[in-house]
Amino acid sequence: MIQNQPINDQKLIDIFKKVLSSLWEKEQNVISRRIGLAGEKETLQSIWNSFSPNITRERVRQIEDSWIKKMWRIIKATDLTLIQDKAKEIINLHSWLITKDKLINNLIKELNFKNDINASILEIIIQADYNVVKSKPKLWVRTYFSVPNIGRKEVDSIHTEITKILKRKWDVMDKETLYNTVKDSLASSVKWINIVLIDNVVDIFEDIVKWEETLIGLASWKILNPKTLKDKAYYVLKKDKTPMHFIDISNKITEYLGDKVKINTIHNELIRNNEFILIGRGIYALKEWGFTPGTIINVISDILTKNKEPMTTEEIIKEVLKVRNVKRTTIYMNLQNKKIIERVWRNFYQLKENKKIGK
Repeated sequence: MIQNQPINDQKLIDIFKKVLSSLWEKEQNVISRRIGLAGEKETLQSIWNSFSPNITRERVRQIEDSWIKKMWRIIKATDLTLIQDKAKEIINLHSWLITKDKLINNLIKELNFKNDINASILEIIIQADYNVVKSKPKLWVRTYFSVPNIGRKEVDSIHTEITKILKRKWDVMDKETLYNTVKDSLASSVKWINIVLIDNVVDIFEDIVKWEETLIGLASWKILNPKTLKDKAYYVLKKDKTPMHFIDISNKITEYLGDKVKINTIHNELIRNNEFILIGRGIYALKEWGFTPGTIINVISDILTKNKEPMTTEEIIKEVLKVRNVKRTTIYMNLQNKKIIERVWRNFYQLKENKKIGK
């Protein structure tokens, strides 16, 4: 472990500038512009446009990477090796792979740098180390650092397996269950696989989302990325896992998502979407929880049809209360509907068209 490191913010910058001055002028120029050493950071596009003749952005990136690796031997003769050693220690503690942002934040904390330090300097110092690999840019993938043993093939295998399992289930999964399933599935093909590595792979892919600390899902799912008002209402009910009055749903949308919603607007949205079922006075539940639309008499009819035998008042009330939030007296009053329901023996009821008596 590195303790009481003899390097502070200003010393870091001073040493880095000396290392940079050892490069050719053109190399110094590109790296300085990329990290904003003397002003604003510049994009690869901007640097690309300044070359004559123009070269591609990918070529600029390749040149930049080769020049950064050229700094490795120079850094080895300075105190900047403290940063490289601490970075490798952090990467190894995270099972050999970690996002760039998490690594930089850990470095700043571990080495007591100020939060406003130029993080790009730290990034280049780490990137210059031949024992560390920086990922190549890819759409929807966050930049990460790893050890050479963890290659793109292994990372992609873990990502593919996670998305395959989630798509098959088509719902959020408990993190522990998902990770153990992935681990067992890839144990023979990914040599270094473990739970921590899988968790870090989840961090680098933007199409996978951690939700509620213990759940994992796909970013495209409305439960994890609610945009419409319907999706936000779904999000609230799914999160709280209980039926809720439309006023409470409106308040919860504001609490959880920061969006102010008119009560009438959310009520209208709940009424017109069949994913939500009215189960009581203004109280809504998700259809996927087993609730079905219809009046109380419709619910009673469905229960009696499925049971195929006459049922007692208590049995019917118990079944209705599983899918409706109503008073017991309301259910009893509906049992007196003689056009649909008939009492067949003492306290037993059946549908009128069904003449079979169970007792």
